[in-house]
Amino acid sequence: IFPDLESDDKISVTTSKAERGEILDRDGKMLAGKGVATSVGIIPGKLEDRNVSIEKIAELLEIDVETINNKLTAKWVKEDSFVPIETIPKVEEIDLMKIQPEEKTLEEQDCQNKLLEIPGVMLSDVEVRTYELGEAAAHLIGYVQSVTAEDLENHPGEGYSAESVIGRSGVEKLYEKQLKGKDGCDIKILDSDGEVKEVLASIFKEDGMDIRLTIDSDLQKSLYEQFKEDPGCSVAMNPYTGEVLALVSTPSYDNNEFIRGLSSEKWTSLNEDEKKPLYNRFRQVWCPGSTFKPVVAGIGLKTGSIDPKEDFGNEGLAWQKDSSWGSYQVTTLHEYEPVIMKNAIIYSDNIYFAKAALKIGSENFMNTLNEIGFNQDMPFEIAMQESTYSNTDKIETEIQLADSGYGQGQILVNPLHLASIYTSFLNEGNMIKPYLKYKEEASGETWIENAFSKENVEEIMQGVEGVVNDPEGTGYAAHRDDILLAGKTGTAELKATKEDTSGKEIGWFSVFTADKSVDKPILLISMVENVKGIGGSGYVVKKDATVLDEYFEE
Repeated sequence: IFPDLESDDKISVTTSKAERGEILDRDGKMLAGKGVATSVGIIPGKLEDRNVSIEKIAELLEIDVETINNKLTAKWVKEDSFVPIETIPKVEEIDLMKIQPEEKTLEEQDCQNKLLEIPGVMLSDVEVRTYELGEAAAHLIGYVQSVTAEDLENHPGEGYSAESVIGRSGVEKLYEKQLKGKDGCDIKILDSDGEVKEVLASIFKEDGMDIRLTIDSDLQKSLYEQFKEDPGCSVAMNPYTGEVLALVSTPSYDNNEFIRGLSSEKWTSLNEDEKKPLYNRFRQVWCPGSTFKPVVAGIGLKTGSIDPKEDFGNEGLAWQKDSSWGSYQVTTLHEYEPVIMKNAIIYSDNIYFAKAALKIGSENFMNTLNEIGFNQDMPFEIAMQESTYSNTDKIETEIQLADSGYGQGQILVNPLHLASIYTSFLNEGNMIKPYLKYKEEASGETWIENAFSKENVEEIMQGVEGVVNDPEGTGYAAHRDDILLAGKTGTAELKATKEDTSGKEIGWFSVFTADKSVDKPILLISMVENVKGIGGSGYVVKKDATVLDEYFEE
């Protein structure tokens, strides 16, 4: 087959590993890429008082003694071998030289010093995939892991080997094909001196592509820091271009731990944690509460069911349509006059919007929600759960319709979908399509044309601007003198029954720059799963106000 191949020649097969592409933010900052960690290893022949030393190492690394012993008794291990036991974060000198080093950094340094005091322990640098934002973007960026036999079976002929890694979640999984690259390979004939006689076959290595996202790292971190203790999520986008600036789910986990090797104890604790740090909340649907009222206002105007100047009358703080509702009443928190649409949005009046929903009627209500993206997949790179208005295929009762008017009932909305609906208020009624992969020339692509009319959104804007700028508005704590903001707060009650007083309260704040000439336009929606007893939606407003301070000051 190969005429030049002689009896004392050898065939050499060499592979060159493709570099996995980096994941970058909008400014080119690395979100995932090459980094350095510290490999903790043992040279068995240098261990003194073996059992005591191994117990000490296991305690410092928070792993089992059995795990260490299994690695030390592997067939390849000799007395002078370096046996890698665990990969831990590298402590950088620059981090230790800070005026106030982080407590975590000092703990890691202390651990490494104690490990080095044990004879036979060595530390060495090792190249690993690193996630710069760690917990702040773990649900978005995801992580890679070594391929399994099942992966090799599921991806035949795609260039994976037993040494490969594969994206397991997030952007790492979403763009696996582009990020992974293709390994190179050379098959050569070597003579008896090891010199190359002939190259029989050669495949050039192709490094993986870099993937640049629309994400703003500083905003992503800022949102995570504000909400890291709260079960909830935040989404932020440029309301004119559709660029998604942040996708945050809290509480979170450190995706770097999946790269360094996650102990079974750590995996169990993550899965059993009642705050569900592995659960990706920004992909789910939630009861929107009063953040839904501007949407209902838009439906009322679009269907011609509501005159924005009509005074619905002051009903006090509780109302029902008639005695057919039995003991059920719609309640609200504030009395005001006149009871018109603008004021109803500012004062977040449940009674006004319950009446509005009844005027609209269930058919108009459902049809218009379907027109603005309900019960359908969002056109976005990451699959989001569909927004719905009923647990069945329709709104079943008059009370359910009334409750839906103020974002309760069985209304469930994905936060990014809600943000997309809100973009229509700034784009003459057109809903902008969100996207995650960076484009050099960012320009808004319409997802749903004429979701509302230009005249409709002008009416709605009067109300949502008042929410943040009127001292009586529920979002006034986010008011700024330098930049005109608009928005809507929301508190959704989750009850097992109508009489239930122990249910959760979901807190929301949707806020956006209302002036098109602003340098850094943003539309931000944050949700916290339980705000009962900590200030309701006001808790979310204050945290988002802090985030916006940092965003505009950069």
